Amino acid sequence: MTENAWTRWPSREALGPRGISRPRRLLAWAVRLLVGGALGWSAFHDSRIQGWVAVAGVGGVLVAGGLAWALFRTTLAHRLWPSLALLLMLLGLAAGAEAADFRSPAAVLWCGCAVVALERLPLGAALPVASAGFAAFAVVNDDSLATSAVASAGMALAGYALRLDAEARATAQRLLTQERAARVAETESAALAERARIAREIHDVLAHSLSAQLVHLEAARLLIERGADREQILGRVVAAREMARDGLEETRQSLCALRGELTPLEDFLADLVRMSDGAEVKVGGERRPLPAEASQAVRRVAQEALTNARKHAPGAKVRVRLDYGRQEVTLDVRDSGGAPGELAEAGGGYGLLGMRERAELLGGSLVAGADEEGFVVTLKVPV
Repeated sequence: MTENAWTRWPSREALGPRGISRPRRLLAWAVRLLVGGALGWSAFHDSRIQGWVAVAGVGGVLVAGGLAWALFRTTLAHRLWPSLALLLMLLGLAAGAEAADFRSPAAVLWCGCAVVALERLPLGAALPVASAGFAAFAVVNDDSLATSAVASAGMALAGYALRLDAEARATAQRLLTQERAARVAETESAALAERARIAREIHDVLAHSLSAQLVHLEAARLLIERGADREQILGRVVAAREMARDGLEETRQSLCALRGELTPLEDFLADLVRMSDGAEVKVGGERRPLPAEASQAVRRVAQEALTNARKHAPGAKVRVRLDYGRQEVTLDVRDSGGAPGELAEAGGGYGLLGMRERAELLGGSLVAGADEEGFVVTLKVPV
């Protein structure tokens, strides 16, 4: 059955003490002690109340305290029938107190049961209990009916106000818990994203460097199999060694990038094409610093595109162009084409799939394919 306003309990956060500040708890206990002391004085100051009557009065106070404690526990557990039974016992105890001429404690019990019911029970069950308590109070009260009605209405509003206040506190507590959980999740997500970025940078450096070394080592192997000149073989081995050195330098650059210490992108591209025969670079647009992720994407794609050009079109002229736009930066790497080299199948490298994945992670795009002359790789990254 779907809960509605009449059958819905106040939340356990609202019924429990959690979230109540220390000053507010101290104030609540002070009010309880003050009311209890006033009731005790009003009940026992009469000299007629002595002997067994006084003992019965003290026992009634203790029983009422125990029943009230049990009522708070059962309402906290959302147990309706035990809560109603405890309220009926408290109302019956109030009737016994009235019969024993303990009028003030009886009035407090009747009104207290009504207020607590409005504060802690579903409204469908609270209204009958509150009506019974306030009706009993009005019957035995010495004031006029209008005065008793006004007093009862005020106490009813107070009970409902306490209910709304507790629900507001519970809502604030739930929102705070959700906010803390969101912050923890955000922190964990940021840590995972940073780990993924570090892993991606290390992967890209190793993939490019090892792929380039593999190209030269595979070339050296082919030259050895064909009985080529020693100088040719040595040249390939030296080139592989230089690639290993470059890989170490790229690793240092990646570490600098992770710390936010990047060399200018134009200088990086100039050094990159300087190591490739037949390559040139041009830069257009207004030069400006790029975010670390965007700058690294341009660097890695440029490295991989040049490596692919050396593998698949050896000796081809390669043109690299970097354009700074208002909302994005564009890298265009194209070669003049040529016959596939002997090393076209050597090594897997980073590959077009990895380059496209890096671009999409940044909200950009990468297009790679043949054109009229050769092969073109175009990267667009928003900045």
